[in-house]
Amino acid sequence: MNDLGRLTTETPNEASERLDELSPLEIVRLMNAEDAKVAPAVAREAEKIARAIEMIADRFRRGGRLIYLGAGTSGRLGVIDAAECPPTFSTPPDLVIGVIAGGPEAMFRAVEGAEDIGPAAVEDLRRIALGPKDVLVGIATSGRTPYVLAGLRYARQVGAFTIGLTCNEGSELEQVCDLVIAPVVGPEVLAGSTRLKAGTATKMVLNMFTTGAMVQLGKTYGNLMVDLRATNSKLLDRAKRIVAMLTGLTRDQAEVLLRSCDGEVKTAIVVHQLGMSPAEARRHLAACQGHLRRALERASSSSAEAEARP
Repeated sequence: MNDLGRLTTETPNEASERLDELSPLEIVRLMNAEDAKVAPAVAREAEKIARAIEMIADRFRRGGRLIYLGAGTSGRLGVIDAAECPPTFSTPPDLVIGVIAGGPEAMFRAVEGAEDIGPAAVEDLRRIALGPKDVLVGIATSGRTPYVLAGLRYARQVGAFTIGLTCNEGSELEQVCDLVIAPVVGPEVLAGSTRLKAGTATKMVLNMFTTGAMVQLGKTYGNLMVDLRATNSKLLDRAKRIVAMLTGLTRDQAEVLLRSCDGEVKTAIVVHQLGMSPAEARRHLAACQGHLRRALERASSSSAEAEARP
């Protein structure tokens, strides 16, 4: 393994050498200045991130899943991103899965040494039946975490597409992945505390993975969440606003329409715009691979062609 002290994320940051002497305001300004380096670091990996999105969306279409694998902060960020997909995009809970070293309890309390146990990753991935249709994203800021490396090696054995996400160049991840994404954010304000800039960069990339893939699958209309699952009052209000916005109905009318469509935003919009029943709207959407814009445009095109016939 690489010497940990040589990693960029472990190197002391010259800008924060006198961190313990700074006032609260000076700390804030210093951290804010360092955080400003994160977005450019992620931007430098744009083409690779786009490639990852293409692969994830393709595997989804083939019935595959997106699996995040990590330890500590990296694992927690994967679990968080996975947990946000069902309410945001109405996806089944097993489409995007977060696996963390040490199991679910590691989300809330550090499980010492869990990241060093490589065989545990293989057991965890076997437990969820990782297969050739899936994408495995191994998240390891250092690029050398044994748990993640072992998981990626196993994933390649079973034919899954493997992506490594690290914040260090030239890491061991490069030897066990099909694609490596490495936003190098530089030394942390607090040396080695990768929950800071590295954690922020990781979260940004994961946001892009799932949001980008879901857009490719037709989970949005423009920038609106037309496939959200209204599981609380905030999301129900958002669903009504979206339906009202895209149909011209009042909020009350939108609510009635949503109820008749089992709360399905896309179905409700197609029902109103195309004069279909909920069942017909669902079939029409399915024929358009779930893309609302395609569903509306295809119907308009068919209508125009019919009117043009002599």
